[in-house]
Amino acid sequence: MTTTTQPTLKTFPLGQIVATPGALGLGIDLLPLLRRHARGDWGEMCEEDLRANDAALLRGGRLFSGYTLPGGRRLWIITEADHSVTTFLLPEEY
Repeated sequence: MTTTTQPTLKTFPLGQIVATPGALGLGIDLLPLLRRHARGDWGEMCEEDLRANDAALLRGGRLFSGYTLPGGRRLWIITEADHSVTTFLLPEEY
């Protein structure tokens, strides 16, 4: 089951922002999705991933968002546990 979350409005450091070739190849503006991720709107995620993100905000850990784009493609955004890097990627590039 996939759930769309309400933003937590808790911000966190994103570190260096990078994107894989597949994410860049989508040819879309990634900034609106980065803003959603940065404010805790994790997109369409399973309950387990939502709970993991909530715990990571409190205790530290990796933050993971998944967004469905027009046309049905999925895009992931992952902020590493140490907040040094945030990466845009397609699921098949993980």
